[in-house]
Amino acid sequence: MTGLVDAAGLRPRPRTSADRMGIEARIAAIHDEDLKAELEAARGGFLFAVIVEHIAHRQALRDAERAEAAREAEARAGMGRDQRRRDAVRAVIEAEPLVPENIQHIHSVLALCGLPYRDPGETREFFREYGRNTLSILAGRIKNPVTGQMDLQGLPYGPKARLVLLHLCTEAVRQRSPTVEVADSLSGFMREMGFAVTGGERGTIRQFKEQLNRLAACTLQLGLWDGQSRSSTLTMPPFRKLDLWRAEGEGGLAWSKTVQFHQDFYDNLIKHALPVDIRAARAFSGSARKLDLLFWIGYRLRALHRPLRLSWDNLHKQFGADNGSLRSFRQAFKADVAHVREVFPKLPISLDEAGMQLLPADPGALMVPPKPARKKAAG
Repeated sequence: MTGLVDAAGLRPRPRTSADRMGIEARIAAIHDEDLKAELEAARGGFLFAVIVEHIAHRQALRDAERAEAAREAEARAGMGRDQRRRDAVRAVIEAEPLVPENIQHIHSVLALCGLPYRDPGETREFFREYGRNTLSILAGRIKNPVTGQMDLQGLPYGPKARLVLLHLCTEAVRQRSPTVEVADSLSGFMREMGFAVTGGERGTIRQFKEQLNRLAACTLQLGLWDGQSRSSTLTMPPFRKLDLWRAEGEGGLAWSKTVQFHQDFYDNLIKHALPVDIRAARAFSGSARKLDLLFWIGYRLRALHRPLRLSWDNLHKQFGADNGSLRSFRQAFKADVAHVREVFPKLPISLDEAGMQLLPADPGALMVPPKPARKKAAG
Protein backbone atom coordinates (compact mmCIF):
# COMPACT_ATOMS: atom_id res chain seq x y z
CA MET A 1 0.00 0.00 0.00
CA THR A 2 1.25 3.40 -0.89
CA GLY A 3 1.21 5.89 1.99
CA LEU A 4 2.99 8.75 3.72
CA VAL A 5 6.28 8.33 5.58
CA ASP A 6 5.94 8.25 9.35
CA ALA A 7 7.67 10.75 11.65
CA ALA A 8 10.80 8.63 11.88
CA GLY A 9 10.94 8.33 8.11
CA LEU A 10 11.37 4.54 8.34
CA ARG A 11 8.14 3.04 6.92
CA PRO A 12 4.94 4.15 5.22
CA ARG A 13 1.94 4.94 7.36
CA PRO A 14 -1.64 4.55 6.14
CA ARG A 15 -3.26 7.58 4.52
CA THR A 16 -6.03 9.37 6.35
CA SER A 17 -9.00 11.09 4.69
CA ALA A 18 -7.35 14.46 5.41
CA ASP A 19 -4.20 13.27 3.63
CA ARG A 20 -6.23 12.16 0.59
CA MET A 21 -8.04 15.52 0.44
CA GLY A 22 -4.71 17.33 0.70
CA ILE A 23 -3.19 15.26 -2.08
CA GLU A 24 -6.21 15.75 -4.34
CA ALA A 25 -6.06 19.52 -3.83
CA ARG A 26 -2.36 19.58 -4.66
CA ILE A 27 -2.88 17.44 -7.76
CA ALA A 28 -5.66 19.77 -8.91
CA ALA A 29 -3.30 22.77 -8.54
CA ILE A 30 -0.71 21.24 -10.91
CA HIS A 31 -1.44 22.49 -14.42
CA ASP A 32 1.85 22.90 -16.32
CA GLU A 33 2.16 20.12 -18.86
CA ASP A 34 5.70 19.08 -17.93
CA LEU A 35 4.81 18.92 -14.24
CA LYS A 36 1.63 16.93 -14.98
CA ALA A 37 3.77 14.46 -16.94
CA GLU A 38 6.07 14.06 -13.93
CA LEU A 39 3.02 13.51 -11.75
CA GLU A 40 1.61 10.75 -13.98
CA ALA A 41 5.00 9.02 -14.15
CA ALA A 42 5.12 8.89 -10.36
CA ARG A 43 1.59 7.47 -9.89
CA GLY A 44 1.50 4.21 -8.00
CA GLY A 45 5.10 4.57 -6.99
CA PHE A 46 6.72 4.70 -3.58
CA LEU A 47 6.19 7.99 -1.67
CA PHE A 48 3.73 9.26 -4.27
CA ALA A 49 2.29 11.79 -1.81
CA VAL A 50 5.73 13.27 -1.13
CA ILE A 51 6.40 13.59 -4.87
CA VAL A 52 3.03 15.29 -5.32
CA GLU A 53 3.89 17.80 -2.63
CA HIS A 54 7.25 18.55 -4.27
CA ILE A 55 5.71 19.03 -7.74
CA ALA A 56 2.91 21.19 -6.32
CA HIS A 57 5.52 23.38 -4.61
CA ARG A 58 7.34 23.89 -7.90
CA GLN A 59 4.05 24.76 -9.56
CA ALA A 60 3.30 27.32 -6.85
CA LEU A 61 6.70 28.95 -7.36
CA ARG A 62 6.10 29.21 -11.10
CA ASP A 63 2.65 30.68 -10.55
CA ALA A 64 4.08 33.28 -8.15
CA GLU A 65 6.75 34.27 -10.69
CA ARG A 66 4.12 34.63 -13.40
CA ALA A 67 1.90 36.72 -11.16
CA GLU A 68 4.81 39.01 -10.31
CA ALA A 69 5.73 39.32 -13.99
CA ALA A 70 2.12 40.17 -14.80
CA ARG A 71 2.06 42.85 -12.08
CA GLU A 72 5.32 44.32 -13.42
CA ALA A 73 3.98 44.26 -16.99
CA GLU A 74 0.80 46.01 -15.88
CA ALA A 75 2.77 48.66 -14.01
CA ARG A 76 5.12 49.11 -16.97
CA ALA A 77 2.19 49.50 -19.36
CA GLY A 78 1.21 52.67 -17.50
CA MET A 79 4.67 54.20 -17.82
CA GLY A 80 5.97 56.52 -20.49
CA ARG A 81 8.43 55.20 -23.07
CA ASP A 82 11.57 56.44 -21.30
CA GLN A 83 10.42 55.23 -17.90
CA ARG A 84 9.63 51.80 -19.35
CA ARG A 85 13.14 51.65 -20.74
CA ARG A 86 14.68 52.58 -17.38
CA ASP A 87 12.55 50.04 -15.54
CA ALA A 88 13.46 47.30 -18.02
CA VAL A 89 17.17 48.12 -17.71
CA ARG A 90 16.93 48.05 -13.91
CA ALA A 91 15.32 44.61 -14.03
CA VAL A 92 18.04 43.28 -16.34
CA ILE A 93 20.87 44.74 -14.25
CA GLU A 94 19.45 43.31 -11.04
CA ALA A 95 18.84 39.87 -12.57
CA GLU A 96 22.00 39.41 -14.64
CA PRO A 97 25.60 39.74 -13.44
CA LEU A 98 27.95 42.23 -15.07
CA VAL A 99 30.06 40.42 -17.67
CA PRO A 100 33.01 41.76 -19.70
CA GLU A 101 30.81 42.14 -22.80
CA ASN A 102 28.72 44.72 -20.92
CA ILE A 103 31.67 46.92 -19.96
CA GLN A 104 32.57 49.88 -22.16
CA HIS A 105 35.04 52.66 -21.45
CA ILE A 106 35.23 56.44 -21.55
CA HIS A 107 38.20 58.71 -20.84
CA SER A 108 38.15 59.89 -17.23
CA VAL A 109 38.63 63.52 -18.32
CA LEU A 110 35.37 63.28 -20.26
CA ALA A 111 33.67 61.83 -17.18
CA LEU A 112 34.61 64.96 -15.23
CA CYS A 113 33.80 67.60 -17.81
CA GLY A 114 31.36 66.98 -20.61
CA LEU A 115 30.59 68.42 -24.02
CA PRO A 116 27.82 70.91 -24.85
CA TYR A 117 24.33 69.52 -24.36
CA ARG A 118 22.72 71.25 -27.34
CA ASP A 119 23.88 72.56 -30.70
CA PRO A 120 25.99 75.69 -29.97
CA GLY A 121 25.33 76.98 -33.48
CA GLU A 122 28.07 79.29 -34.76
CA THR A 123 29.91 79.33 -31.42
CA ARG A 124 33.50 78.15 -31.91
CA GLU A 125 34.54 77.65 -28.28
CA PHE A 126 32.87 76.06 -25.26
CA PHE A 127 33.81 76.38 -21.58
CA ARG A 128 32.84 74.23 -18.66
CA GLU A 129 34.04 74.55 -15.06
CA TYR A 130 34.32 71.86 -12.43
CA GLY A 131 35.77 73.09 -9.17
CA ARG A 132 39.00 74.92 -9.84
CA ASN A 133 39.45 73.35 -13.25
CA THR A 134 38.12 74.36 -16.66
CA LEU A 135 37.53 72.56 -19.93
CA SER A 136 37.76 74.47 -23.21
CA ILE A 137 36.67 72.87 -26.48
CA LEU A 138 37.75 74.56 -29.71
CA ALA A 139 35.99 73.76 -33.00
CA GLY A 140 38.13 73.00 -36.07
CA ARG A 141 38.08 71.89 -39.71
CA ILE A 142 38.33 68.67 -41.68
CA LYS A 143 39.23 67.96 -45.31
CA ASN A 144 36.16 67.21 -47.42
CA PRO A 145 36.80 64.09 -49.57
CA VAL A 146 34.29 65.26 -52.20
CA THR A 147 35.22 68.94 -52.68
CA GLY A 148 38.77 68.94 -51.35
CA GLN A 149 37.97 71.96 -49.17
CA MET A 150 38.82 72.35 -45.46
CA ASP A 151 35.28 72.53 -44.09
CA LEU A 152 34.42 74.25 -40.84
CA GLN A 153 32.98 71.90 -38.25
CA GLY A 154 30.79 72.89 -35.34
CA LEU A 155 31.36 71.91 -31.75
CA PRO A 156 30.41 68.33 -30.83
CA TYR A 157 27.27 68.21 -28.68
CA GLY A 158 24.45 66.10 -27.33
CA PRO A 159 24.10 62.42 -26.42
CA LYS A 160 25.27 61.11 -29.80
CA ALA A 161 28.67 62.80 -29.48
CA ARG A 162 29.09 61.18 -26.06
CA LEU A 163 28.03 57.79 -27.38
CA VAL A 164 30.46 58.05 -30.30
CA LEU A 165 33.29 58.78 -27.86
CA LEU A 166 32.16 55.93 -25.59
CA HIS A 167 32.21 53.54 -28.53
CA LEU A 168 35.57 54.66 -29.93
CA CYS A 169 37.27 54.71 -26.52
CA THR A 170 35.92 51.23 -25.86
CA GLU A 171 37.23 49.87 -29.15
CA ALA A 172 40.65 51.43 -28.54
CA VAL A 173 40.83 49.86 -25.06
CA ARG A 174 39.64 46.45 -26.24
CA GLN A 175 41.94 46.34 -29.26
CA ARG A 176 44.82 48.03 -27.44
CA SER A 177 45.32 50.20 -30.51
CA PRO A 178 44.94 53.95 -31.13
CA THR A 179 43.50 53.20 -34.58
CA VAL A 180 39.85 52.16 -34.69
CA GLU A 181 37.90 50.88 -37.68
CA VAL A 182 34.69 52.92 -37.70
CA ALA A 183 32.70 51.94 -40.76
CA ASP A 184 32.26 48.30 -39.72
CA SER A 185 31.49 48.92 -36.06
CA LEU A 186 29.47 52.09 -35.56
CA SER A 187 26.22 50.86 -37.11
CA GLY A 188 26.22 47.81 -34.84
CA PHE A 189 26.85 50.06 -31.85
CA MET A 190 23.97 52.32 -32.85
CA ARG A 191 21.63 49.31 -32.87
CA GLU A 192 22.98 48.14 -29.53
CA MET A 193 22.17 51.54 -28.04
CA GLY A 194 18.59 51.31 -29.27
CA PHE A 195 18.83 53.61 -32.33
CA ALA A 196 17.29 52.66 -35.64
CA VAL A 197 20.00 52.78 -38.31
CA THR A 198 18.42 55.03 -40.94
CA GLY A 199 19.79 56.96 -43.91
CA GLY A 200 18.68 60.17 -45.54
CA GLU A 201 19.03 63.82 -44.67
CA ARG A 202 17.58 63.39 -41.17
CA GLY A 203 18.60 59.79 -40.58
CA THR A 204 20.59 58.58 -37.58
CA ILE A 205 23.57 57.62 -39.75
CA ARG A 206 24.08 61.24 -40.80
CA GLN A 207 23.62 62.45 -37.20
CA PHE A 208 26.28 60.11 -35.82
CA LYS A 209 28.67 60.87 -38.68
CA GLU A 210 28.28 64.59 -38.07
CA GLN A 211 29.22 64.23 -34.41
CA LEU A 212 32.22 62.06 -35.30
CA ASN A 213 33.46 64.72 -37.73
CA ARG A 214 33.01 67.44 -35.13
CA LEU A 215 34.92 65.39 -32.56
CA ALA A 216 37.73 64.69 -35.01
CA ALA A 217 38.12 68.40 -35.79
CA CYS A 218 38.03 69.78 -32.23
CA THR A 219 40.76 70.39 -29.67
CA LEU A 220 40.38 69.97 -25.91
CA GLN A 221 42.18 72.23 -23.45
CA LEU A 222 42.11 71.41 -19.77
CA GLY A 223 43.04 74.17 -17.32
CA LEU A 224 44.15 73.10 -13.83
CA TRP A 225 44.63 75.50 -10.91
CA ASP A 226 45.77 74.88 -7.33
CA GLY A 227 43.71 77.80 -6.01
CA GLN A 228 46.76 79.88 -5.11
CA SER A 229 49.66 80.51 -7.45
CA ARG A 230 50.12 77.57 -9.82
CA SER A 231 48.22 76.46 -12.93
CA SER A 232 48.68 74.09 -15.84
CA THR A 233 47.08 73.98 -19.28
CA LEU A 234 46.88 70.66 -21.11
CA THR A 235 46.07 70.57 -24.82
CA MET A 236 44.70 67.20 -25.90
CA PRO A 237 43.13 66.80 -29.33
CA PRO A 238 41.25 63.49 -29.13
CA PHE A 239 42.16 62.38 -32.65
CA ARG A 240 45.37 62.59 -34.66
CA LYS A 241 43.90 61.36 -37.93
CA LEU A 242 40.47 60.85 -39.53
CA ASP A 243 40.21 59.04 -42.87
CA LEU A 244 37.08 59.95 -44.85
CA TRP A 245 35.76 58.46 -48.05
CA ARG A 246 32.77 59.15 -50.23
CA ALA A 247 30.06 56.55 -49.51
CA GLU A 248 28.01 55.40 -52.48
CA GLY A 249 24.27 55.30 -51.89
CA GLU A 250 24.40 57.98 -49.21
CA GLY A 251 24.11 60.95 -51.51
CA GLY A 252 27.85 61.46 -51.47
CA LEU A 253 27.89 61.73 -47.66
CA ALA A 254 31.45 61.36 -46.41
CA TRP A 255 31.91 58.34 -44.15
CA SER A 256 34.72 57.64 -41.73
CA LYS A 257 36.75 54.52 -42.45
CA THR A 258 39.24 54.77 -39.60
CA VAL A 259 39.95 57.06 -36.68
CA GLN A 260 43.34 57.34 -35.03
CA PHE A 261 43.50 58.74 -31.50
CA HIS A 262 46.20 61.23 -30.67
CA GLN A 263 48.96 59.20 -28.98
CA ASP A 264 48.93 61.29 -25.80
CA PHE A 265 45.15 60.97 -25.52
CA TYR A 266 45.34 57.21 -26.21
CA ASP A 267 48.13 56.61 -23.67
CA ASN A 268 46.16 58.54 -21.07
CA LEU A 269 42.99 56.63 -21.97
CA ILE A 270 44.66 53.26 -21.42
CA LYS A 271 45.85 54.40 -17.98
CA HIS A 272 42.64 56.13 -16.93
CA ALA A 273 39.81 54.41 -18.80
CA LEU A 274 36.59 54.59 -16.81
CA PRO A 275 34.40 51.46 -17.04
CA VAL A 276 30.74 52.04 -17.91
CA ASP A 277 27.92 49.49 -17.84
CA ILE A 278 26.63 49.63 -21.41
CA ARG A 279 23.16 48.58 -20.23
CA ALA A 280 22.90 51.70 -18.08
CA ALA A 281 24.21 53.91 -20.90
CA ARG A 282 21.48 52.44 -23.10
CA ALA A 283 18.85 53.56 -20.59
CA PHE A 284 20.03 57.18 -20.91
CA SER A 285 21.08 57.20 -24.59
CA GLY A 286 18.69 60.07 -25.35
CA SER A 287 19.95 62.48 -22.66
CA ALA A 288 23.36 64.15 -22.67
CA ARG A 289 23.12 65.32 -19.06
CA LYS A 290 22.05 61.92 -17.73
CA LEU A 291 25.00 60.32 -19.53
CA ASP A 292 27.31 62.94 -18.00
CA LEU A 293 25.80 62.26 -14.58
CA LEU A 294 26.24 58.51 -15.05
CA PHE A 295 29.90 58.92 -16.06
CA TRP A 296 30.62 61.42 -13.28
CA ILE A 297 29.10 59.29 -10.50
CA GLY A 298 30.99 56.26 -11.77
CA TYR A 299 34.26 58.20 -11.65
CA ARG A 300 33.60 59.55 -8.16
CA LEU A 301 32.53 56.22 -6.64
CA ARG A 302 35.79 54.57 -7.66
CA ALA A 303 37.83 56.86 -5.41
CA LEU A 304 35.36 58.22 -2.83
CA HIS A 305 36.36 57.56 0.79
CA ARG A 306 34.28 60.20 2.57
CA PRO A 307 31.01 62.01 1.82
CA LEU A 308 31.21 64.44 -1.07
CA ARG A 309 29.04 67.58 -1.02
CA LEU A 310 28.53 69.96 -3.91
CA SER A 311 26.58 73.19 -3.70
CA TRP A 312 23.84 74.02 -6.19
CA ASP A 313 26.13 76.69 -7.62
CA ASN A 314 28.88 74.12 -8.29
CA LEU A 315 26.37 71.69 -9.76
CA HIS A 316 25.00 74.41 -11.99
CA LYS A 317 28.47 75.23 -13.35
CA GLN A 318 29.20 71.58 -14.13
CA PHE A 319 25.83 70.26 -15.27
CA GLY A 320 23.78 73.38 -16.00
CA ALA A 321 25.06 74.49 -19.39
CA ASP A 322 21.53 74.52 -20.83
CA ASN A 323 19.81 76.17 -17.88
CA GLY A 324 20.36 79.91 -17.61
CA SER A 325 18.74 80.20 -14.20
CA LEU A 326 19.65 78.22 -11.12
CA ARG A 327 15.98 77.65 -10.38
CA SER A 328 15.24 75.93 -13.70
CA PHE A 329 18.45 73.91 -13.38
CA ARG A 330 17.49 72.62 -9.94
CA GLN A 331 14.16 71.35 -11.22
CA ALA A 332 15.74 69.62 -14.22
CA PHE A 333 18.64 68.17 -12.23
CA LYS A 334 16.33 66.72 -9.57
CA ALA A 335 14.45 64.88 -12.31
CA ASP A 336 17.71 63.58 -13.82
CA VAL A 337 18.95 62.25 -10.47
CA ALA A 338 15.57 60.60 -9.86
CA HIS A 339 15.80 58.87 -13.24
CA VAL A 340 19.32 57.57 -12.52
CA ARG A 341 18.08 56.24 -9.19
CA GLU A 342 15.25 54.42 -10.94
CA VAL A 343 17.92 52.28 -12.60
CA PHE A 344 20.21 52.15 -9.54
CA PRO A 345 17.98 52.31 -6.42
CA LYS A 346 20.96 51.58 -4.11
CA LEU A 347 22.84 54.65 -5.29
CA PRO A 348 23.76 56.72 -2.17
CA ILE A 349 23.03 60.12 -3.65
CA SER A 350 20.68 62.73 -2.20
CA LEU A 351 19.61 66.30 -2.92
CA ASP A 352 18.59 68.96 -0.43
CA GLU A 353 18.38 72.74 -0.20
CA ALA A 354 22.18 73.03 0.04
CA GLY A 355 22.97 70.86 -2.98
CA MET A 356 23.98 67.24 -3.48
CA GLN A 357 25.62 64.64 -1.28
CA LEU A 358 27.27 61.47 -2.57
CA LEU A 359 28.31 58.85 -0.02
CA PRO A 360 31.06 56.23 -0.40
CA ALA A 361 29.54 53.00 -1.62
CA ASP A 362 30.32 49.57 -2.90
CA PRO A 363 30.88 49.73 -6.68
CA GLY A 364 27.84 47.48 -7.03
CA ALA A 365 25.64 50.50 -6.29
CA LEU A 366 26.34 51.63 -9.85
CA MET A 367 27.66 48.33 -11.22
CA VAL A 368 31.12 49.88 -11.44
CA PRO A 369 33.93 47.30 -11.36
CA PRO A 370 36.29 48.06 -8.46
CA LYS A 371 39.70 49.49 -9.19
CA PRO A 372 42.36 46.75 -9.48
CA ALA A 373 44.63 46.66 -6.44
CA ARG A 374 48.07 48.09 -7.05
CA LYS A 375 50.91 45.61 -6.81
CA LYS A 376 53.30 46.27 -3.96
CA ALA A 377 56.84 47.06 -4.93
CA ALA A 378 59.26 44.18 -4.40
CA GLY A 379 61.67 44.33 -1.52
